[in-house]
Amino acid sequence: MGNNVIYRLSKGFALRIIQLYSQLCDEKREFVMSKQLYRSGTSIGANIAESVFAQSEADYVNKLKIALKEASESRYWLELLYESNSITEQQYSSLLNDVNTIIGTIVNIINKIKQQ
Repeated sequence: MGNNVIYRLSKGFALRIIQLYSQLCDEKREFVMSKQLYRSGTSIGANIAESVFAQSEADYVNKLKIALKEASESRYWLELLYESNSITEQQYSSLLNDVNTIIGTIVNIINKIKQQ
């Protein structure tokens, strides 16, 4: 799985979210939104990992669509954290870029499958 682009992207994003969660809890005492972001941000990669052993092409696409929903939710929590001044503009921009790349990659994979 290590050479799978979307797997690597989603795992890297999850690791960044884990670090941000720790920082927000320790430094900002922010527990609610950060926990929601932690759940959705790490769930993206978990669903990608599950998709590797999908039972069918439809199951594979379904797992990717779940990962896409989690990525969209992560984007929402990032927006709230930024707009509530819990994270800096630099943190927001960097993480938003990562999640947008993940979303675009998942959409491209799903579209390629549908074209076959």
